[in-house]
Amino acid sequence: THHPASPPKTVKLKMAALSAVAPVVAKVAAVTTTKAANNSAMMVWQPHNNKFFETFSFLPPLSDGEIARQVQYLLNNGWTPCIEFESADKAYADTHGWSGMDSSISAGYYDNRYWVMWKLPMYGCINPEEVLQEIRACTRAFPECFIRVAGFDNIKQVQCSSFLAHRPTNDTSFQGVNGRQVGDGGSQGGGGGGGGYSSPPPPPTQSTQKQNYSW
Repeated sequence: THHPASPPKTVKLKMAALSAVAPVVAKVAAVTTTKAANNSAMMVWQPHNNKFFETFSFLPPLSDGEIARQVQYLLNNGWTPCIEFESADKAYADTHGWSGMDSSISAGYYDNRYWVMWKLPMYGCINPEEVLQEIRACTRAFPECFIRVAGFDNIKQVQCSSFLAHRPTNDTSFQGVNGRQVGDGGSQGGGGGGGGYSSPPPPPTQSTQKQNYSW
């Protein structure tokens, strides 16, 4: 008698694969935000009157000793200290400026990028106290201006560092430490008064640490 040929092994393997049961994947619990760890877990950055400059502008005011250490860092790197100042209405480079220049033809140009220079760059300066004296003199002459210290590399011909050394007393373009974020548990902010120049918030009391915030 004649027996039909058996199907190829490859067909059997294929059929077995098609009939196999797919593995069940375990479900992962979804992350929930129904219970915050504390009242500042979810805050929103205050977008209005909350501007800052370069390094250190968000910190409390630097003491003379702290400024001197930063100046010493500039000197250690061989950079020339330079003091600059500008009024509050022209200090921020957040627009194409007030000069009326058509900046569309000058790629990368912004008014207010460069502040007014206080005297000349301090070539040959080797003592941070010399810079502190000039900062004090500039503050006496222009108390309602921003004042910063820049460090220039005379070999590369570029500015390598810059930090804010003084804010005008009437400046309202920034928020205090407790006004930079808003939310259910945070401060609603306030105009000026020390964007980084006010005292830090008090530590939480024992009762607030044990509160359970649930919604």
